[in-house]
Amino acid sequence: MKAIWNNQVIAESDQTLVVENNHYFPAESVDMKFFEKSDTHTVCPWKGTASYYTITVGNEKNPDAAWYYPEAKPAAKEIQGYVAFWKGVKVEK
Repeated sequence: MKAIWNNQVIAESDQTLVVENNHYFPAESVDMKFFEKSDTHTVCPWKGTASYYTITVGNEKNPDAAWYYPEAKPAAKEIQGYVAFWKGVKVEK
């Protein structure tokens, strides 16, 4: 699977995990040069507290377009540290 934003592959892996129709990419498959930690956090009752990244490709920023669970709750331990996308990031084969 590939995560693409602004015509740039920002993550690629054949080891994604699908949870609630979102592909979660292993941290090592994410090209961190395009990512900057955000101060945004949200809480999922069963997964825990999510942290976010802003994605920058070229001169364009996509705030909070990627999220991950640094300390997932027990029911979601399999995706701890994995990164998922939204806000126009395409995930495709």
